[in-house]
Amino acid sequence: MTAAKQSFLDNPLGQKVTLEDVHEAFEFLDDWEERYAYIIDLGRQLPAFPNEERVEENYVHGCQSQVWLIHYTDPDSGRLFLLIDSDAMIVRGLAAIILIALNAQSPRDLLSVDVDELFERLDLFRHISPTRGNGLRAMVGKIRDIAAKEAAGV
Repeated sequence: MTAAKQSFLDNPLGQKVTLEDVHEAFEFLDDWEERYAYIIDLGRQLPAFPNEERVEENYVHGCQSQVWLIHYTDPDSGRLFLLIDSDAMIVRGLAAIILIALNAQSPRDLLSVDVDELFERLDLFRHISPTRGNGLRAMVGKIRDIAAKEAAGV
C-alpha cells in the first residue's frame, strides 16, 4: 500500500476519535476560549497532507483560508476516506470535526449524516465568523458531492 493510502486509513478522525468524544469535550469545557483550544488540538491530529495534492482540483473554494481536500475509496469495504488540510489552525480544527463526522463511512451513510444538526448541537455557527461558517459549508458540500458521485458509481 502506498504511503498516501496508508495516511487515509490511519487517520484517527472518524475512526478512533468520535463525535461522542467531541460532544463530551464541549460539555466539559467551560467557555469558548477552551473550546477553541480543543478545536485547534483536533486540527493537530490531521494526518500529513501530501504536498503534491495541493493543486487546484483539490482546492476547496468558498473558504477564507486555503483548504485542500482529497479522498480515497477503499475497494474492499467501499468506505470513503478523506484528508483535509488548511493553512489556518482554527480551520484545520473545524476540518477535523468534519472528518470526525464523515470520514471512513460508506458514501450512502455519509450522505445521511445531518451535518447542520451536528454544528447546531456544538453551537459552532454562533461562535465562528460568517466567513468560517461559509468555509465549513463549502468543505461539507465538496465532500457530499464526492460521496454522491461515489454512491452513483461515477
